[in-house]
Amino acid sequence: MRTLAIITARGGSKRIPRKNIKEFCSKPIIAYSIEAALKSGVFDEVMISTEDKEIAQISEGFGAKVPFFRSEKTASDYATTADVLLEVLDEYEKRGMHFDMACCIYPTAPFITSERLKEAVETLRKSDADTLIPVVGFSYPPQRALVIEDGRLVFKYPEYLVARSQDLEKHYHDAGQFYVFKTKAFKETGNLMKGNIIPMVLDEMEVQDIDTQQDWELAQVKYKLLHP
Repeated sequence: MRTLAIITARGGSKRIPRKNIKEFCSKPIIAYSIEAALKSGVFDEVMISTEDKEIAQISEGFGAKVPFFRSEKTASDYATTADVLLEVLDEYEKRGMHFDMACCIYPTAPFITSERLKEAVETLRKSDADTLIPVVGFSYPPQRALVIEDGRLVFKYPEYLVARSQDLEKHYHDAGQFYVFKTKAFKETGNLMKGNIIPMVLDEMEVQDIDTQQDWELAQVKYKLLHP
């Protein structure tokens, strides 16, 4: 099965300007995703989907390919990840290149490792599932959520008020790092969150959202703890 790594790196980041190539612990943050994908050895091609010439140049310097640029439509603020992936797969098909599996990798995910990528691809390849998504458990039970109503705290789910934490069902959320999927199924649904999905459960130390400058600084602290 031919497998493609697609690193999605639009140039128009708003909350952290030039986020995808901003220096993170001594090198552009996108370099971590590229290096992990290449080192994993499970991809026939590692490519960058971008409309930005500087991102393309830096990415190629770290060994990724940029065989074509994004269209104006998929470079807009309203394009979804699915839109980008479908465009990439279609462009490869036009060039006579078909991939049975693909992995969408985010460019601001320095905690991704080659080992995790290899494990994910090999797990899905052996499975009858359509997609594999890395997830992490909520650090506090969502069933104990509080909301503010008229300036007062109230339990969102009062039925769990006296339940023991260890008796509550474990909840997970998307780790926001990568998605491995079989291309045929994805083209049919156009949505990575539909179909037969299996999880890869990650530890909290492997995951960090990076949406704000504070997130960025916390991620660097965590990364340095993991890589002294």
